[in-house]
Amino acid sequence: MDREFYQENRRKLYKKMKENSLLVLFSGTEVRKTADECYPFYTNRNFLYLTGLEGKELVLLAQKDSEGAVRETIFLLPPDLLRERWTGARIRADEAAQISGIEEAEYAPQFGEVFHQLASGGGYGHVYLDLYREDISDREEPAHVLLKQIRENYPYLRIGNANILIRELRTIKQPCEIEAMRRAEKITCEGITSMMKASRPGMYEYQYKAVFDYVLGQYGPQGPAFPSIISAGKNNFCIHYYSYTGQAQDGDMVLNDVGAQYDHLMNDVSRGWPCNGKFDERQRRLYECALRTSDHMFGIIKPGMAMKDVDAEARRYNAELLVEAGVLDDVKNIGTYMWHGGAHHVGFDVHDAVKKPEAIAPGMVFCVDIGIYHEEWGIGFRLEDNCLVTETGCENLSVMTPRTIEEIEDTMQKGFVPGHCFSIEGNS
Repeated sequence: MDREFYQENRRKLYKKMKENSLLVLFSGTEVRKTADECYPFYTNRNFLYLTGLEGKELVLLAQKDSEGAVRETIFLLPPDLLRERWTGARIRADEAAQISGIEEAEYAPQFGEVFHQLASGGGYGHVYLDLYREDISDREEPAHVLLKQIRENYPYLRIGNANILIRELRTIKQPCEIEAMRRAEKITCEGITSMMKASRPGMYEYQYKAVFDYVLGQYGPQGPAFPSIISAGKNNFCIHYYSYTGQAQDGDMVLNDVGAQYDHLMNDVSRGWPCNGKFDERQRRLYECALRTSDHMFGIIKPGMAMKDVDAEARRYNAELLVEAGVLDDVKNIGTYMWHGGAHHVGFDVHDAVKKPEAIAPGMVFCVDIGIYHEEWGIGFRLEDNCLVTETGCENLSVMTPRTIEEIEDTMQKGFVPGHCFSIEGNS
């Protein structure tokens, strides 16, 4: 993403804000892991979407006046040569301006005093904060702390939730985002096909993961878009499985739900295959139902279709196929084998924080996820692809990753040669 991308995102957000209002967004703080160790810092994605800046304890302050003009300030950690010797250089004002387009910079310790002057000066009536919480038990973020301070010290200020406004912006992907997602898809494809080629009975789940991580490591430090789900056999019946301790036995299906990120854009792709490289009759029967359902969905998704109908139609169509295949007794019992939907949007988050749309529109990117879990047969897998909605229909962004039985079996016959699977141009 270039500077103009972030500047335009902010301009669109400012248009949604009321006059005489303030916007305050935080990049986030470190989270303690154990003893003197913190988890690797992960920048708030809304802050990143609007600034392009990564780093802890940064603050974006925007002041919109009665004429609609906006003044922007980025608050940075002050230089500290001793701390930087241990943890790396802190971003400087000129570097922040080059990335974000925000020319005015102050140091983070001054934010409290600057905000007090603005909040108490009588010139502003609204403050927009990113007040997202997935669950009421989630830990407080800096925005929640500031919210308490505003309610206690500046009760005359009205609060607006910037998260809602930013979700509206993130719903439709811009061309540069789609291009970055295409690059991420190529890297994901390389990782998945390398796991297919390496697959063999007796291979442990952590070994599959090591192959995937090795491939992604050749294309930059961003790595996986989310914790990889890689399982075999009975572990496939845990939908979000992260242990990686199981061993693929001859005849087991390997399930993976993985994705790469490129320039902050993410994808989410699932494939399943028999660890021995050959689908047996039952595996083939179930997989063909999933594949035909997925192909059906990519044939009908288009602008104007109700978003809720993506999962609903996938369940309806797959149910009919499973009945025809002699697997399911009645379409009403599809929940026996389909345990989840999967039409979540992807972008700066793998479960992208967008405004849930009623109708599909061009520029949306979401998953088409067909999962079948037959515990009695010991077969569980999902076929998940990323769908880009176009002006007239849709495009499967992850179609390059082997998805038919013939493509998977052919790929697995080729075998994995470490260091010989990298063919993507423009590695970073």
